[in-house]
Amino acid sequence: MFNQVFDNVRQATETTVQMQQEMFKTWLKMWPGLPASAPLRGEKLQEFQKKWAATVGDMLKQQREVTEAQFKAGLQSIDRAFQLGEAKTPEEVRAKSLELWQKCFEDLRQVYETQMHGFEAVVEKWVELASR
Repeated sequence: MFNQVFDNVRQATETTVQMQQEMFKTWLKMWPGLPASAPLRGEKLQEFQKKWAATVGDMLKQQREVTEAQFKAGLQSIDRAFQLGEAKTPEEVRAKSLELWQKCFEDLRQVYETQMHGFEAVVEKWVELASR
C-alpha cells in the first residue's frame, strides 16, 4: 500500500515539474518579441528591469514556500506511516491507513492549488509588465 502511495506522489511530483518546465519554456518564447515591438531605453528600461526582478523574486519566493510545504507534508506523512505499526487490531490499521491516504491526497491537492494560485499571480504580473 505504501509503495503505491509513494509511487503516486512521485508521479504527481514529476508531472508538476514537467508542467513547470513547459510553462517556463512558453514564457521564454513570449519575451523575445517584446523588445522588437517597443525598444526600452533609459528610465523605462530601468523601471522594467526593477519590476521584472521583483516579479521573478516573488515567483522564486512563492516556489520556495510551496517546496517547503511539500517537504513538511511529506515528512508528516512518513511519520504517520510509521505510526501504523503501533496499531493493535486490523481495524485500527485499516482506519489509520485510510486516514493516512486521505491526508496525503489532501496535502497534494493543497500544494497544487497553491502552485496554481502562484502561477496565476505571476502571469498577471508579467502580462501587466508586458502591456506597459
